[in-house]
Amino acid sequence: MLYIVFTTGKCNLKCKYCGGSFDQAIVPWSVKYDPGLLKNLIEKDNDAIVALYGGEPLLNIPFVEWILENVRAKHFVIQTNGLLAKSLDIKYWKMFDAVLFSIDGREEITDKYRGKGVYRRAVENARWLRENGYEGDLIARMTVTEDSDIYLDVKHLLELGVFSNVHWQLDVVWSDRWKAFEKWRDANYIPGLKRLKELWVKEASRGKVLGIAPFKAVVSQSIWGVYKGLPCGSGQESVSILTDGRVVACPIAVYEKWAQLGQLGKVGYVDLIDRVLIGEPCRSCPYYRYCGGRCLYAYKERLWGEEGFKKVCKATKAFIEIVLETVPRFLRLLDEGIISKEELYYPPFNNTVEVIP
Repeated sequence: MLYIVFTTGKCNLKCKYCGGSFDQAIVPWSVKYDPGLLKNLIEKDNDAIVALYGGEPLLNIPFVEWILENVRAKHFVIQTNGLLAKSLDIKYWKMFDAVLFSIDGREEITDKYRGKGVYRRAVENARWLRENGYEGDLIARMTVTEDSDIYLDVKHLLELGVFSNVHWQLDVVWSDRWKAFEKWRDANYIPGLKRLKELWVKEASRGKVLGIAPFKAVVSQSIWGVYKGLPCGSGQESVSILTDGRVVACPIAVYEKWAQLGQLGKVGYVDLIDRVLIGEPCRSCPYYRYCGGRCLYAYKERLWGEEGFKKVCKATKAFIEIVLETVPRFLRLLDEGIISKEELYYPPFNNTVEVIP
């Protein structure tokens, strides 16, 4: 089970697509429960993965340090904007198997949505981690908007030479409708994915598997079956613990009643399984094996309406089709020993990369 642990509801940024900190009345800015209850829940699970989350998790460093020092888990992960990276001692960073930095690609794109200077500070701190001995999976986590060029932005982040993998999410879950999503999807995004696929295959043929996380994951799913249902596992293989002790199925569903699973100290590991499910039309769809419904929150809330949901679904299907075209080639590359399973297999565990953009 993946346990996404909120360290705070506060954030030091106010990104255009997010809005910054949570309301303190909903997600308090400090932990309000006995941390021992969290430790007890997690340590009952021999395969526990703990991901630190917020807000900005590094705004509560004492709690971050407490978890790393006191909670036994198989893997540790953190999602952060990276701006406060140097405030956490490098010895703690080395305890994380995966670190996700929020950065949206090129400098002008990142700074437009996250704030002036954010790109440079995030890249500087990512380099600081590497220079100081962090050898784990350092993942660039992009939010993709109407201003994004998926080919240019992903390629840019890969070429920085600091991130081992790049992942992206389309800003279509809770933001206002885009001015022209369909036009962007068909004229920009899908052609960009095709260019990115060509680059990925070209480099793999030379023996180098570029860290394009969604591509690697879908090919891995096709060959080895690395996940079941929703790739993120929300409500099935992943739960979130908010700072007030509430246990919810999805980390962004902090208000919604359908996501409430219980209260820390009053729920057990078994009680958390199979509480929230993706239904139709997704489960009967031939793409379901790969997308699993794409996003539990989007499936439940459908903030863009039914037609908007279908428009995003079309982008998902196009993405899957483009990636699956590469599977025969990658099977040959594996058979010929040009690349290895270890290079391609992704994610190695549920590291909070949602897989499907």
